[in-house]
Amino acid sequence: MAYHYARFGAQIVITARREKVLQQVAEKCLSLGAQKALYVAADMGSESDPDKVVEFALEKLGGLDYLVLNHIGPSPFTMWEGDIEHVRWLMKVNFFSYVQMAWKALDSLEQSKGSLVIVSSLLGKMPSPFVAPYTSTKFALNGFFGALYHELSMKKSNVSISVCTLGLIDTDSAMEKVRGVTSVPAYPAIDAALNIIITGATRQPELFYPWFTHVMTLSKDWFPSFTNYIIQNSYSYIP
Repeated sequence: MAYHYARFGAQIVITARREKVLQQVAEKCLSLGAQKALYVAADMGSESDPDKVVEFALEKLGGLDYLVLNHIGPSPFTMWEGDIEHVRWLMKVNFFSYVQMAWKALDSLEQSKGSLVIVSSLLGKMPSPFVAPYTSTKFALNGFFGALYHELSMKKSNVSISVCTLGLIDTDSAMEKVRGVTSVPAYPAIDAALNIIITGATRQPELFYPWFTHVMTLSKDWFPSFTNYIIQNSYSYIP
């Protein structure tokens, strides 16, 4: 996503845990045409780092036009075995840090008539096996930012909220987890990233990528038994 913004000539601040990787991405962004490409290493599982990232961006850029929240913590692709601490930690990374960063950036986005872009998942619309902790965080995102969308609209806020529902995307980490477990098709990360950017820029409230993810969310309500059958038989599992 940062590379797409760079090609558009944006001023960018990126964050992740590994500083060396961030430095490499920032250098490539500059070579692709970014006006600025800054980075700050941060751990979204900490209490203070989410605020620190937004404060850094505001200080270095002087304000924000877009805040794109796309980070997730690692979670095993397996049946849940009762690890409460992992669920608690993942909720902190995948949900609470989003809420914290959004609140910190809201005043600046209000001034710039900016956009808040939340990257969620089809698993935040319909539950699936092997990802109970992850899907719970995405349901939380959809619930919170869906409610915030209404509240900002009712207050006549200048800030738009876009919630992006993605299917299986062919990132290295996702492909490694599902290899040999499911036949669900994966879609290109580069196209998903561009669709996310366009959705935020055009201030659309929702994105479904690929398109059939929207149909699947509707089928859950229209044909629940059939949908459950499809979900449970999309995976290779022997008890």
